[in-house]
Amino acid sequence: MQQLEHEVERVRQGDKDAFGTLIRAHEASLYRIAKSIVSSDEDCADAIQEAVLKAYRSIHTLREPRYFKTWLVRILVNECRSILRKRKQTVPFIELQHARAHEDDYVHIETQEIVDSLDEDLRIVVTLFYIEDLPLKEVADMLDQPIGTVKSRLYRARQKLAELLNVTNGSGKELTT
Repeated sequence: MQQLEHEVERVRQGDKDAFGTLIRAHEASLYRIAKSIVSSDEDCADAIQEAVLKAYRSIHTLREPRYFKTWLVRILVNECRSILRKRKQTVPFIELQHARAHEDDYVHIETQEIVDSLDEDLRIVVTLFYIEDLPLKEVADMLDQPIGTVKSRLYRARQKLAELLNVTNGSGKELTT
């Protein structure tokens, strides 16, 4: 983490290579987050490209280098939402994920399909909290929402996922609301 903070300082001093290092360190997360919002690979690429460009141009506005990822993800989320508004499209419920070359795990693909079937507001909090393993406060900050809203969306998402997976509560009864 210390290294990434150092890279942010190098970027602020005009080192373009340091910015590339920062982006490469977060590219997989950026893709997963963008994919959870806009679904299509083309839209993901557009959102990521715009977010990276805006981040580079406004790196001087970042107050705390240790929050670079939070700041960058917030820019990305805003770009994804902008793309959705511009295209006035609804996000498809289920779109098959392409298995990554280094992952040939059908369970991962099935899990991602189920997460992708959630409404956007639930899907993004699940992606940020569970898949990206970010703390609740950071998720709330990234989405510019109160922490209580994030918690309630996570609760609703867990209930919906349990329903989709036909998970029971141990007594043989399904976990539904």
